Amino acid sequence: MAIKERMSGNEAVAFAMKQVNPDVMPAFPITPSTELPQFVSSYIANGEMDTEFIPVESEHSAMSAAIGAEAAGARTMTATSSAGMAYMWEMLYVAASNRLPIVMALVNRALSGPLNINCEHSDSMGARDSGWIQIYAEDNQEAYDNFIQAYRIAEHKDVMLPVMICQDGFIISHGVQNIELLEDEKVKNFVGEYNPRHYLLNADETLAVGPYAVSCYGMEAKRAQAQGMINAKQVILDVAAEYEQVSGRKYGLFEEYCLEDAEYAIVAIGSVCGTIKDAIDNLRAQGIKAGLLKVRVFRPFPGREMAQALRSCKSIAIMDRSESFSSQGGPLAAELSAALFQAKSQAEVIKIVYGLNGRDFTVEDGEKLFADLKNIVQNGSKETEEYRYIGVRE
Repeated sequence: MAIKERMSGNEAVAFAMKQVNPDVMPAFPITPSTELPQFVSSYIANGEMDTEFIPVESEHSAMSAAIGAEAAGARTMTATSSAGMAYMWEMLYVAASNRLPIVMALVNRALSGPLNINCEHSDSMGARDSGWIQIYAEDNQEAYDNFIQAYRIAEHKDVMLPVMICQDGFIISHGVQNIELLEDEKVKNFVGEYNPRHYLLNADETLAVGPYAVSCYGMEAKRAQAQGMINAKQVILDVAAEYEQVSGRKYGLFEEYCLEDAEYAIVAIGSVCGTIKDAIDNLRAQGIKAGLLKVRVFRPFPGREMAQALRSCKSIAIMDRSESFSSQGGPLAAELSAALFQAKSQAEVIKIVYGLNGRDFTVEDGEKLFADLKNIVQNGSKETEEYRYIGVRE
């Protein structure tokens, strides 16, 4: 029987960490993820976990220690935010290219400058090409559920890649919600024991660790790594289907909300999706066919599947909580626009940047954006700004 609880997102993810009980956790504190190693260290001190906690001197060291532990065959996790992840940048690529199934809880926060500790996706989006799988949560329940599924995805023999479990800083991490937890035994059985046959520091296998990749071989290594990301798409779906049998909660690469007959759609990631759903409910009551595509998995990017889900839409707004400084919008807009073009979509597309440095996006903002999408269809797009900010003082 599920355990009903009231928890913040950080508490929920820390509880999932306790239930998974990995072998090693190196971590260095940074707002708003500081609570995660704090909770874990308390669980360990109280005898509720037997994870080896390694207090390190920096985030670069945290990821370096995670790489070393995972290379030795130990199930490993860490947590960070913003500048902390930027400091471990070099090692993100090492972890992915060495095919190490580390799981990192990333509490999304703006990268400097200006210095800001509030929610933004600039940290994870900046690392989108580092080779890590990226899974995002809309709320505390999803943050908990995503973390439990993460190791099954990362450690799958056809994947063997690190996974980044992302939740919006303060909005999810510190906001308290009612959620359902699985019993410890169910989580233990679902995640399973970690007994890798092949790992970098296995003394029984002859392997070169960290060699210089000469031109004759380096490209093949990258191709194999890319195949792991390609394979991850189906593995994520398979793990989610199995998790639904355990939890009763259904997950996919993305969620479709009132999208089947939608004429106007918003595509977004994270906590803003709850706000957009409220706007859609209000508009549906007025007979306006509004819908949402909520992106859960950004890496691997399910572009073809999203384009198919949006096929009936006449106009689409793609929302980014980060800025690419390409003068064309954010990273989600760039990648989904390409997928829509490939699918020969005829929908009008606008690219929205919102919520930077924690700026609010309201239900009224959502309703106004849908009104803009309706206007584009009815009156044409000649006077419409294809790339724009919402909620900014111009």
